[in-house]
Amino acid sequence: MAIIVANRRTRLTVLHCKYGDAAVLDVTSKGPKPWVRFSPFYPHGGIPVPFTPGAVAASVEGIWQGLKVFEQADVAPATLANTTMKGIKRTVRSNGRVLGHRAGLHGDRLLDYIDARKRIYLPSYRWVLENRLQDEVEELRRLVMTKTVVLLDYESNCDVDDATRPLSHASLVKRYLEDDWPE
Repeated sequence: MAIIVANRRTRLTVLHCKYGDAAVLDVTSKGPKPWVRFSPFYPHGGIPVPFTPGAVAASVEGIWQGLKVFEQADVAPATLANTTMKGIKRTVRSNGRVLGHRAGLHGDRLLDYIDARKRIYLPSYRWVLENRLQDEVEELRRLVMTKTVVLLDYESNCDVDDATRPLSHASLVKRYLEDDWPE
């Protein structure tokens, strides 16, 4: 069977027409339980913050946004503790141009977008898959053995090296299940 990544905004009728009786699972912050737990916004807690020994965060998105550095704002440690799944994003509108992601809360080095994706986002998301989503991952593995699975995400960019669009976390779930984790 196959694992497909599709845009959440695609109509179910279109997906069923294209993929038949596939299991369509919304893994975004708007998805149902248990699949919402795959959202980077989900507050699993205890997620190690890369480059910051002893520091933990509530969510992967909290780490990503918390280590982001802008022209007018440095790292935001409070973002790491956000458990609401809301108000996590930090924007250029209020903070100016993004300069990069700090290599740790107290690091002196800024990582560019792709390096930050590979050294902050990917390890944090993989940690969640391996330490907080074992049951859900196993359920997906069983499901994929019997039918096609369509994972819905707001983003459909599956290329880690494509900096023009945000990365699809559903694509990371797919790659993890297929033992094809990006380097």
